[in-house]
Amino acid sequence: MIKKFTGYALGTCLAAVLLSSSCKDKDANLVQIEKVNVTYTESAEDFPNPERGFYRYSEVHSSNYTVLTADELKSYRSPQSIQSANYQVSSTLVFRYYILDDVVNTAITANFITNIKKDFEAARSAGVKLIPRFVYTATAKPGNCPEGFICPLYGDAPKAIILNHIAQLKPVLHDNADVIACVQLGFIGTWGEQYYSDFFGDASPNAAQGKLLDQNWKDRIEVIKAMLDAVPADRMIQLRYPQLKQRYIYGVNAPLTSAPLTESSAFTATDIARLGYHNDCFMASADDFGTYTDYGNSSSPRESGGAALNTLKDYFKADSKFVVVGGETCSDGYSPTNDCEPAGKIQAEFAALHYSFINAHYNTDVNNDWQDGGCMDNIKRNLGYRLVLQSAVLPDNVVKGTDLNMVLNVKNAGYASPYNKRTVKLLLRNTKTNEVKSFDLATDVRRWYSGVNKITETVKIPSDFPAGDYEMLLNLPDAYASIATKPEFSIRLANNGTWDAATGYNKLNHTIKVN
Repeated sequence: MIKKFTGYALGTCLAAVLLSSSCKDKDANLVQIEKVNVTYTESAEDFPNPERGFYRYSEVHSSNYTVLTADELKSYRSPQSIQSANYQVSSTLVFRYYILDDVVNTAITANFITNIKKDFEAARSAGVKLIPRFVYTATAKPGNCPEGFICPLYGDAPKAIILNHIAQLKPVLHDNADVIACVQLGFIGTWGEQYYSDFFGDASPNAAQGKLLDQNWKDRIEVIKAMLDAVPADRMIQLRYPQLKQRYIYGVNAPLTSAPLTESSAFTATDIARLGYHNDCFMASADDFGTYTDYGNSSSPRESGGAALNTLKDYFKADSKFVVVGGETCSDGYSPTNDCEPAGKIQAEFAALHYSFINAHYNTDVNNDWQDGGCMDNIKRNLGYRLVLQSAVLPDNVVKGTDLNMVLNVKNAGYASPYNKRTVKLLLRNTKTNEVKSFDLATDVRRWYSGVNKITETVKIPSDFPAGDYEMLLNLPDAYASIATKPEFSIRLANNGTWDAATGYNKLNHTIKVN
């Protein structure tokens, strides 16, 4: 149903002049403004959208580099089966392990840098983005040690080497930020998960130390600081553990009760706003295999479970609303808790921790249960943002040189809001010439949080704007000019009959007359 509201706008005569004999009684100068309430239908379709969803896994060794190809990456955007999985996924994200196995004690080669550039070029062409993680080893070496399946020496690199490598990577990361969704800290420990390390403290049962000392924290903080500098300020770094962020922001003695990020500080270039999380054992145990653990320091012991678990998880829940969160599942041993509702609570956890993406390939034992349990379709749709235009109050007409006022009611049905900046644009497309005029809106799509969002906007129509009928559209393109006009990188609203695949525009299904 369309409801109309009436108002008035002045035409070519000013209000004061209307009282004069030259403009008096000129009804043409009082233009009746009709406003309509347009309603929209929500779509149940699973479709690819930028920087969210199930990611595809890829790894490459510096000793034997195979570059990514645009054709393969582009194919990920369509539904594909996953090995050992009973589901299909469409993906706009590719996790890329860069395993620096032959430069643990030397500089990165120029050839390696050239190949990374080729990876980014392929992603740009294919309409996907990468999540890079640089590591030295992704192999668990078994042996005669307390953990057995993984034993020292683990195979990561000393701090000096890491800092030099980060400095080498800085130019290529800056030059290709447009196709980087975020960067994972990596470097420290096996798998780059900041745990099993030869040089940064070993808090595992394999070492008598059993916790992290002050110097271990300081060394880790130095690596994080270098990465924040190497990655452009408009891109986030993902850390493996919430306590690592606390200790970076507040120091090696920071308590578990340290304050999380708040909305007033969110989405800025500050360090606290740029550090997110990758939980690579999501819902694998009560504490996600040490994710919510106090790793101690020189004057305090390691603590897990109980108060440490609850306090760190509460911190994660609050902090994650404003930063990028993703990862993978790693064990089905926590079933049925990590299954679909009502037996499990997987969707509730995704929502509470604001997940934007998860690994499509690992652990498929866990992920297969979501398909069998009937919640996989919901998870596919709701990872990250899912923006549904519910209704809009739009003008039927507007006078040149005056304001166009509009209201959009948008439901974010997803687990998180978009985490990278992009400008929301109102487009007016002439119904006769197809010429498009663009207006930047003030709203920040990163603040379109889960739930209902009311967006009230005013744009000034220039006095020399061509009169005519214009189709109203909404465009949410990438912030980088290099890919802003590529539809694959624009956000699609989850509505029926609004998406224009050729342009990446969302139709508001309304025409306005400019007088």
